[in-house]
Amino acid sequence: MSAHTDPIETLTSDRSWELLGTQELGRLVTHVGDTIDIFPVNYVVDGEGILFRTAPGSKLFELTVNTDVLFEVDDHTDTDAWSVIIRGYATALESDADVQRAEAAGLRPWIPTLKRVFVRIAPTSVSGRAFRRSAEPERDGPQEY
Repeated sequence: MSAHTDPIETLTSDRSWELLGTQELGRLVTHVGDTIDIFPVNYVVDGEGILFRTAPGSKLFELTVNTDVLFEVDDHTDTDAWSVIIRGYATALESDADVQRAEAAGLRPWIPTLKRVFVRIAPTSVSGRAFRRSAEPERDGPQEY
């Protein structure tokens, strides 16, 4: 966080990617027709992309119907917080070379289930915000709504 007094800071793309690399759990948002779903997934940063593993099921089905996704990661301490959102396209990896590279990335399931499909999110945009946490400002007099 910078030293200025604004409690909200817009993060650069480089800083957003740096923060993404410090975590391993994010939220994948899919959209098919009128249905919007959100799935927690463990992930790794893969260059300028995100890798996760999945198994056949609703998540993978939704990604084959509409590859447009949002991916969100955040973290906080008592004094600071941040959130990064990636907009992009999710694609199941099919070539042997892509799968071998993904396997070498060290991505392991959090729970003991078989997740044989690697998915890569290729971003079209990355945006991040950092927040300085502190007490709510004093309210003086009538408040505008």
